[in-house]
Amino acid sequence: MSRIEEHPKNSCCSSESSDITSTPMLEPDTNASCCGTTEKDSPNTSTIEKDSACCGTSEKKKSISGTIEEENACCSTSDGDRLSSSISEKESTCCSTSEKNNSGCCSSEQGAEEKSKQNISPSLALRTYKVEGMDCPSCAATIEKSLGKNESIQSAEVNYGTGKLKVEASSVAVLDEVPKLVGKIGFDIAAPVVNYQAETYVIEGMDCGSCAQTIEKHLSQHPDVKEARVNFSTGKLHIQHTASPDVIMKEVEKSGFKASVDSKGKREETVKSKPKDLRTTISGSFLGLGFISSFTALPEMLSVMFYAVSILVGGYKPAKSAFYSIKSGSLDMNVLMASAALGAALIGEWFEGAMVVWLFALGNMLQNRSIERTRDSIRSLIDLTPSEATVKSGSEWIKKSVEEITIGEVLLIKPGEKVPLDGEIISGASSLNQAPITGESLPVDKKQGDEVFAGTINEHGSIQVKVTKLVEDTTIANIIHLVEEAQAKKAPTQAFVDRFASVYTPIVFILALLIMVFPPLLGFGTWGDWIYKGLALLVVACPCALVISTPVAIVSAIGNAAKNGVLIKGGTFLEKAGAITAMAFDKTGTLTEGKPRVTQLIDLNNNRDDLLAIARTIEEHSTHPIASAITSYAEERHISAQNGTDYEAIAGKGAKAVIDGVEYFAGNPKLFKEMNIALDKVNGEIHSIQNDGGSIVLVGTRKKVLGIIGVSDTIREITVQSIQHLKQAGLNELVMLTGDNDGTAKKIASSAGVDRYFSELLPEDKVKAIKELQAEGKRVAMVGDGINDAPALATADLGIAMGGAGTDTAMETADIVLMADNLEKLPHTVRLSRRTLAIIKQNVWFSLITKFAALLLIFPGLLTLWMAVLADTGAALVVIINSMRLLRQK
Repeated sequence: MSRIEEHPKNSCCSSESSDITSTPMLEPDTNASCCGTTEKDSPNTSTIEKDSACCGTSEKKKSISGTIEEENACCSTSDGDRLSSSISEKESTCCSTSEKNNSGCCSSEQGAEEKSKQNISPSLALRTYKVEGMDCPSCAATIEKSLGKNESIQSAEVNYGTGKLKVEASSVAVLDEVPKLVGKIGFDIAAPVVNYQAETYVIEGMDCGSCAQTIEKHLSQHPDVKEARVNFSTGKLHIQHTASPDVIMKEVEKSGFKASVDSKGKREETVKSKPKDLRTTISGSFLGLGFISSFTALPEMLSVMFYAVSILVGGYKPAKSAFYSIKSGSLDMNVLMASAALGAALIGEWFEGAMVVWLFALGNMLQNRSIERTRDSIRSLIDLTPSEATVKSGSEWIKKSVEEITIGEVLLIKPGEKVPLDGEIISGASSLNQAPITGESLPVDKKQGDEVFAGTINEHGSIQVKVTKLVEDTTIANIIHLVEEAQAKKAPTQAFVDRFASVYTPIVFILALLIMVFPPLLGFGTWGDWIYKGLALLVVACPCALVISTPVAIVSAIGNAAKNGVLIKGGTFLEKAGAITAMAFDKTGTLTEGKPRVTQLIDLNNNRDDLLAIARTIEEHSTHPIASAITSYAEERHISAQNGTDYEAIAGKGAKAVIDGVEYFAGNPKLFKEMNIALDKVNGEIHSIQNDGGSIVLVGTRKKVLGIIGVSDTIREITVQSIQHLKQAGLNELVMLTGDNDGTAKKIASSAGVDRYFSELLPEDKVKAIKELQAEGKRVAMVGDGINDAPALATADLGIAMGGAGTDTAMETADIVLMADNLEKLPHTVRLSRRTLAIIKQNVWFSLITKFAALLLIFPGLLTLWMAVLADTGAALVVIINSMRLLRQK
C-alpha cells in the first residue's frame, strides 16, 4: 500500500466499514477529504484539488471526471450514480435536503441529487411562496426536507429571513399542490409571489391581424403565461410568463408560426436571404394551365387535375394555419379561405376554388412585402451606428466590436465617421450632425465635456470620446425600444375595430352556414347555388382590411416621427395629438433660450461690488436659471461670494441667506411686499425693466431694498417660425405660462406670437391654468422640459417634453418627446397626427363600404368566389398602401 501524505486540514469521512481508499502516488492538496465505503471506490481523477471531497456509496461508484476542481463535492446515494460532468465548477455541490458535514460531503435519506442552477432543465416550472408560521431556522430545514421527498419537486429553498419558499418542479400542477404539502407539516402558504418575466419575440409567418389573435388565444391557454399581446404591424409578441424561451417558442410553433427572441435594438448578425417561396408562382402556373386546357379538346379531367394541384400547392400554408387556428379556438381568415376553397371543390367549382387559393396567396405575399417595409422603417435605425470602433489600448489604437466595448474606454472618432456609442468628449472639438437622434437639420458644435450620441456624424475635427453607455443602453437603442413598445400599444380606434371584428366575423360565419342549409331545405333554389353563395359570404366574413386599417397607419406614423426626432409613446397619444385644439408652453427653456443674462444692475447705496457679492452669495445655492445668470455675471467680474449661512429657497418668490448675522433676500417684488417694505422709490426702475421684457430681482434685507438686478431671456430663433406653423396646422389657441411679471410676459408673448398668456404663476398655478383652458372646452397639450413642468404635463390632455436627447426623465414621463431642444419638429408632429387620423378614417370607411357592397352583390348572384377574394385581399392591400403614405410625409 503506497504512502498517503496527510495534511492537518485533511479530513476523511467514513461509512459502515471506515475503509480507507488508497491510490498509488496520490497526494491530495490542502483541505482535501476522502470518504470510504464498504466497497472500495475507484476515483479516476488524476488530481484532487483543494477542498475536493469524494464520497462512496453502498455499490461501487466511479468518478469519471478528469479533474475535480476547487471545493467540489460528490455525494453518496443508494444507487451508485456516476458523476458525469467532465469538469465540475468551483463550489458545486450535489446535496438534496440534508445537512452538509465539515468535509463538504452530503448524504440524504432519499439520496436525491440537487441540481445546480446551471443544470436546471429549461422546462421546469418555478414559483415563489410566502410561508407563514415559521418560528426558527430549523422550520425552514423541515420544509425543505419534506418537499425534497417528492420526486416531482426538483428543488425547494426556504429563506427564513424573508419567509419565502422557492420551488422548482416538473410542472405547474405540482406547484399547485405545494400549499397542501406544506400545510400537512404545520405551516401556511400565503398567495404565491409569481415572478413573471416580460419578453419580446419576433414572429414570422403572420399573414394578417387574425393570425395575431390565433397566437394570443393559444398562448393565453398556457398556465405559465400571464399575458400575451401580438402586434401584426410590428410582427412582435409581448409576453409575461414564468416559462423558458424554448417553451414559448415551441408554443408559438404549435399555433403555426415561428418565434425568435427579440434583440431589443442590438445589432443582429447578418442573416442569409431566405429562399423565395415559389408556391404562389407554381399555384398560379397550374391555375393557368387548367384555364387554358378548359378551352381545348383535352379531357375535362385534365383541367380538374391542374386546378387540384393549384389548390394543393397554394393552399398548403393557409390550410396549415387554419388547422392551428381551429385548434386554438380562433376563426381567422385562413379558416374562412380554406373552407371556401374546399367547399368550391366539393361542389365541382374547381376553377373558383383554385382562383380563391391563388388570389389569397398573391394578396398575402403583396401584403407581407408592404408590411415588411413598414416594419423596417424602425429596424433601419440600428444600421445608423457602426459595428466597430477605434478604441485606445495602452498607447495604441485598435479596432473593436461595439458589443465588446465597456464604459470608460476611450474612442477615437475621425472626421466623417459615425459615433459608435454614447459618450463624453475628453479631447478635441467638432460639429456633429445629430439628425438621426434629434431631427435637427443643422450640425451642432461640440467641445470638451459635451455629450455625444451613437449614430451622429462627426463632420469636422477629430475627437476622443469616453464611453458612458453600453451598446444596448445608448440613446438610439432606447429610441428603437420605446418606439417598438409604442407601436405595440393599441389606439382607441384600433381597440374598437378589434371588438367590432370579433363580433362581425362569427355572425357572418353563422349566417353563411344558415344560407347554405335553410333556403334549399325550404325549396328556394338548388343546394349548389346556395352553398356557393354561402361560400362567397364566408370569404366576405374575413375582416382583414378592417383589422389592419388602424395599426398599419399608427406604426407608419410613429416610425415617421421617430426618424424626424419625435418620440410618440403610442397610438393613443398620436390620436390625441391630432385632436388637440389648444397648446400651452412653459416660457423658460421652451419659448426662450432658458439662459437668461443680467442686463441691468441698479445699486441704491453706490456700492455695486457689495450688492453683487450679496446677490451671488444668495443665488449660488439655487439652480434657477435666473440665479445662474446672476452667479455667472458676478464670476465674469471676479466678484467673490461672502460667507453665508442658513440658505433657503422661497418657492416662486426668491431665496435668502444670512451674512454676518443679517438676513439678506433676493427675489421678486412680491417677496418684499409680503415683508411690508415700501417700493415707492424703486417703482420707476421696476416698471422700466419690466417694459423692456426683463425679470426683476430685488436684493435687500427685511428693512430696505439695496438694489435691483434686471435679467432678460431671449426668444429662440426657431420659436416664432414654429408658432406660425402651428397656427397654420389648425391649432386655435397658443398659450404661454410663466412666473414672470405681467409686463415681461406681455412683451415675450407679443414677440413669440402666442395668442394668450398667464403670468406670475407659481408651479402649482400652471396646473390651474391648464384646468382653466380645459374648462373652456379645449383639448390642451402642454409643452415643457419634462421635469420642472411634470404636474402640468400630467394634467394636460397631452404632455410634450422638449430636449429628450440624453434626458432619460423626459423620455420616460412625457406622452410625446421632442428629442431636440427646440420646437422645430412640433408643427410636423401635429400635422402628422392629424393626417394619421384622416387616413385611419379613410381606411375604416373603405373597408366597411367594400364589405357591405360585397354582401349586397352576393344574393343577386353578381359576386363570384374569386371576386370576393379579390375584394378582401385587394381592400387589405389598398389600406396598407394608403397607410404607408405616412412613412413618406416630410
